[in-house]
Amino acid sequence: MHYVCPACESENTLDLTFPIEEYVCKTCSHLIDVAGNKNIKHLKVPTENVVLDVGQKGKIEGVEYTVVSIIVKKYGTGIFWREYSLKDSKGNDAFLSESDGHWVFITSMHPDDFKGKNSKLPTYLGRTYRWYENTPCSIDAAAGFFDEHLDFSIATYKEYVNGTRMISQEKTSKKSQYFYGVHISRYEVKKAFKIQNLPYYTGIGIVQPYYFDIRQAVNIFCVAALMICLLQLYVYTSRTNETVFAETINFADVKDKELVSKSFTLSGGSAPLKVSAFSGVDNSWANVQLSLVNENTNEVVYTSKDIEQYHGYEDGESWSEGSQSEDFNLCGVSSGQYHFLISAEKEGGILSFSGLTSPDSRVMISRDKSGTIEVTDIFKVQTQTFADEKMLEKDTSQVIRLAKTSFGTQKLDSLINAEAPKLTTDPISSNTYVELKATWLPVSFWNFGFILFIMIALFVAMWIGRHFFNVNKWKNSSNTPYATS
Repeated sequence: MHYVCPACESENTLDLTFPIEEYVCKTCSHLIDVAGNKNIKHLKVPTENVVLDVGQKGKIEGVEYTVVSIIVKKYGTGIFWREYSLKDSKGNDAFLSESDGHWVFITSMHPDDFKGKNSKLPTYLGRTYRWYENTPCSIDAAAGFFDEHLDFSIATYKEYVNGTRMISQEKTSKKSQYFYGVHISRYEVKKAFKIQNLPYYTGIGIVQPYYFDIRQAVNIFCVAALMICLLQLYVYTSRTNETVFAETINFADVKDKELVSKSFTLSGGSAPLKVSAFSGVDNSWANVQLSLVNENTNEVVYTSKDIEQYHGYEDGESWSEGSQSEDFNLCGVSSGQYHFLISAEKEGGILSFSGLTSPDSRVMISRDKSGTIEVTDIFKVQTQTFADEKMLEKDTSQVIRLAKTSFGTQKLDSLINAEAPKLTTDPISSNTYVELKATWLPVSFWNFGFILFIMIALFVAMWIGRHFFNVNKWKNSSNTPYATS
C-alpha cells in the first residue's frame, strides 16, 4: 500500500494489502483520513520504551506478522502501556501489549465463547477466569496504519485472569470487543523480531508466570528422588562398610616420631573414612595426630584429635565431662592404596593417693611427683600446699585442723607414710596407649537423607514463594482472592 500525506506530501508505504481508513504520517505525525485524503489532527509520536517499528516483521508461534500500527494508551496521569497491532499475510489480526516490560500476545475472540461474562468468575474454553479490574484509558500517541477510525474517547478495559492467560473486554461508546491474551516472554519477543534491547520489567505482570513451574518441579524432584533411592539401594546391596585399619599405639613408641602403619586398600567411589580413637584418660588428656597418605598420588590429609575426660567433686556434687573415646570422619576419600602416619602424646602424670579421703568425705590429701602435698577442704574447695610432711605437721591452719579431725589422727605425716605403700599407680601414668580403628563407609544414609531433605525444603520454599508471588500479582486488584491487611 502506498499513500501520499496531504499535509506534507511525504510517502507512506507498507508491505501489506488490506483496506485502511486512517494512517499517521511518518514524517509530520498527522492523522490522515484516507477516504477524504484530509488531515484530521496532529498526534504525539510513540517514543518512550517503543522497541518495534511500523513495517517490522516477526514470527510468533510459526506465523509471520507485520507491525502495522503502534498505540500508546494512558491511564490516569502517569501510567502508560504500548499496543502493537500485527497482521499476517492473510490479513488476520493479532496484538502485542507491553506494560512495565511485561508482554502479552493477544488475539480476537468471539464474545459468545465467554460464558458468564457478567459474573466475577466467567469461563472460557473450560477455564475459569477471575475478574481482575476495570481500567479506563485513552490514546496518548499513535503511529502506523489503521483499518478503522481511531476512537479518542475514554475506553474501559475489563480484565479477567487465569494464571498466564487473560480475557480483556474493550468497551467504548461505539462498541464492545473481547480479546484473549497469553503471556509471552521477553526472550520470545526478541527472537521473533530480532531486536537487541527491550525495556526492563518492573513489578509483577498481570499474567506473568511464577519463576518456577511447580508441576514440572514436582516431576523432576520425584524422578530425582526415585533415581537416588535406586542408587542407594544398589550401593546398600553391593557394598558393605569395612574395617580397614585397627591397631593399638603405645605412647612410648611414637614419642618424638611418627609411626607408619601398614598399607590398606579402599575400593569403590568416594566415601567417608570413619576413625575411632580410644585412650584411658582419667582427669587428663591425650592427643592423636593422623595423616592419611594416598600412595598413588602422595596426597596427604592431616587431622588431629584431642581425647579428654575430667571428673571431680564440687559444692557437694560430683561432675564429669569429656569421654575416653572420640569419633571423626575423613570425608570424600577416593579409592586407592593408603597408609597412616601416626603420632600421639598424653598429659604428664600426677602421683595421687587412691582413696586417701577422710571418712567423712570432707578432706582429700594428694601428692605430686615432686613430693609436694596438697590438702583440700572438699566442701569449701580450698587447697593448701606443703613442700613435705614436716611442713604439713607444723602447720596450724584451719584446713590442717579439719584434716586431723576428719582423719581422726594428730600425726598426718605418719598417716601419709603409712598409706604410701598402698598407693595405686597414677591413673595418668597407667594410660600407656591409644586404640585406633578406621572404617570405610561406602554405605551411608546421611547423604541420601540430606539430599531428600534439601529437595523437600526447596519444594516447600517454591510453594510458599508462589503464594506471595500471586499475592503481589493481585495486590492492585480490588477483587483479589487473597486476604489483605
